[in-house]
Amino acid sequence: MIKIGIVDDHAIVRSGLKQFLSEHVDLRVEGEAANGREAIDLVRNKEIDVLLMDLSMPGQSGLDALAMLRAKAPDMGILILSGYPEEHYAINLIRQGASGYLNKECEPSEIVEAIRTIALGRRYLTPAVAELLAQQLNRKDDAPPHEQLSEREFQVFLKLAKGETAGDIAKSLSLSVKTVSTYRTRLMEKMSLSSNSDLTYYALKNRLID
Repeated sequence: MIKIGIVDDHAIVRSGLKQFLSEHVDLRVEGEAANGREAIDLVRNKEIDVLLMDLSMPGQSGLDALAMLRAKAPDMGILILSGYPEEHYAINLIRQGASGYLNKECEPSEIVEAIRTIALGRRYLTPAVAELLAQQLNRKDDAPPHEQLSEREFQVFLKLAKGETAGDIAKSLSLSVKTVSTYRTRLMEKMSLSSNSDLTYYALKNRLID
């Protein structure tokens, strides 16, 4: 029996996934969460084999929670189920420890296939994500600027692009304001940008934020 946790801020999405997964005899939904912070509590209190997690959620997002979830449950599979196309987030997230990445427009049967693959301790790569990984290996030097950021820099970059202040970011990531400012300086340098509005424009142009 594969024990599953569902993390999404929309109750109707959680309900639909739970209903669909309950139709498969080898899958059992152990619990639900509406954001990253609740996901961490869920993993602390329940035994989860595969966590099905959205990216964009209020409060603590899936991206913010990923490192902490990995630290708390290193053997747990984490399948990202997101509204964003693969090319925008998949590579960064797999590099940060996600076991697989699916767009929410995928066939429901593919979610089941991904869960079963990840439960075996393997990564689940769609042909699109596998192609992106292959391309990245072939063109390390001319990868988009945001793909050259570290995990923390990428988190800070997205939050700045959404208009969050250094104080807000420091609080949500449990960092000091000074550390956030250091990350900001470093990522601005790497991306050759000079202001927060440049960051927002870049993120919107590359469809990293809505």
